[in-house]
Amino acid sequence: MFRLQRSSWLLAPMLAFMVVAYLAPFLGVVSWSVTLPEPGFGQYKAALTDPLVQSVFLRTLRICGAVAVLSVLGAYLVTLIWVRGTPRQRLAIELCILVPFWISVLTRAFGWLALLSNHGIINSTLISLGLISEPLELVRNQFGVIVGMTHFLIPFAVFPLATSMRNIDERVMLAARGLGASRTRIFWQVFLPMTSSGVVGALILVFVFALGFFVTPSLLGGGRSVMAAELVYLRVFQSPDWGLASAISVIMMVCITALLMLIMRQDRVGGGK
Repeated sequence: MFRLQRSSWLLAPMLAFMVVAYLAPFLGVVSWSVTLPEPGFGQYKAALTDPLVQSVFLRTLRICGAVAVLSVLGAYLVTLIWVRGTPRQRLAIELCILVPFWISVLTRAFGWLALLSNHGIINSTLISLGLISEPLELVRNQFGVIVGMTHFLIPFAVFPLATSMRNIDERVMLAARGLGASRTRIFWQVFLPMTSSGVVGALILVFVFALGFFVTPSLLGGGRSVMAAELVYLRVFQSPDWGLASAISVIMMVCITALLMLIMRQDRVGGGK
């Protein structure tokens, strides 16, 4: 009993910080969404029926879905080498995974801008080689946004995949090999299904992170691929409508919470297996 009370007191500062730093601001946003510019749920109706907001929501879902799939595909290959490669390969992959965490999202976005812009490295090289006569439109569109976001989020998808791959029982792999199954068949019929929980978890995790992206879509989209987070910014600072911005934020928060609950449920199911 004494230990339980002592542990509760130790948790008190963290809980207080969570209330002050997260719960109180969120409740403030909820309050604005039903009081500005006038009391009621009109801003939620506008957020769900306004054609502009709907188009931004659909674009956000489309981009986040594409980024999640591409990130997990790239991360799966990286994780496979990291978990089952040679020591040198593992060291190289570890550096590729960890170094990006030390580079800010702004720096990476500017890096892709330097690569993909009309006068960037890729277009300049292709023009100098005579492969194209006009620069390719690689930025200020959804392609540039997806490339930049995928590059940023691949390392985040690696960890749930690595956990599922390391939990595979090697005896199952040896049994399949002993029965004469080829490596390709073992991968598709044994290895991949056994890592499905990690794949689903990585997809949801990347999708959740992508929903709140602001810097990368703003720079690489150039105002032509506005996502939900950027729309909130525009509604607050450029065309002030705090009520609508708050309603959009609450809707996004509800969606993210639902996805996080799905991740936790997936972890429990995976742990039960």
